[in-house]
Amino acid sequence: MELFNSLKDSFYENFIVDDRWKYLTDGLKNTLLITILAILIGIILGFIVAIIRATHDKTGKMKILNFFAKIYLTIIRGTPVVVQLMIIYFVIFGSVNINKVFVAVLAFGLNSGAYVAEIVRSGIMSIDNGQFEAGSSLGLSYRQTMTSIILPQAFKNVLPALANEFIVLLKETSVAGYIAIADLTKGGDVIRSQTYDPFLPLIAVAVIYLVMVMFLTSLVTKLERRLAKNDKR
Repeated sequence: MELFNSLKDSFYENFIVDDRWKYLTDGLKNTLLITILAILIGIILGFIVAIIRATHDKTGKMKILNFFAKIYLTIIRGTPVVVQLMIIYFVIFGSVNINKVFVAVLAFGLNSGAYVAEIVRSGIMSIDNGQFEAGSSLGLSYRQTMTSIILPQAFKNVLPALANEFIVLLKETSVAGYIAIADLTKGGDVIRSQTYDPFLPLIAVAVIYLVMVMFLTSLVTKLERRLAKNDKR
């Protein structure tokens, strides 16, 4: 009973007093905004880079674009995302008054794009060359074969890996506070700094992240089942 009363008082102090729960809800909005926009950038950039790399590997074309793509992948995959975030904010845009959320979206989008690119490229390269030959025999150009035959198959093959990348991206946004963005993690930290009680604020942040990850995982599972049903038809 004493423990229950203690938790009750702690909950009231951490979340009810001065409407401190709003730090979490406002932070959650920024976290979701950054994640969704970064995913969109990552998908678009990742597919473009993957197609460039796969086209070079299969045909030997796009040498210059492939060269720059490899540099991009090496730099992004070889450095921590938090360092990339701070370089973009404090160095590249250091002398410019710029929206911090935009910087975070750009940084996480560029980071995700590199990993999406390699995931998609591996999916493209896993498709048998006979599929390209079949497209050619049907009178399709390389571009038409890629978009109509190869990419749909590659997408289904790499869907679990892509979903995992997006889950990782969601959790990686927790470092956005390094450039003073009021994200979900920062919201919990602000509450902790005011109440000097780290337990409930951090537990609340962890639970919210866990719920989002479980929700995203369930959506991907449903999508995989739907794709599997379509394959059986």
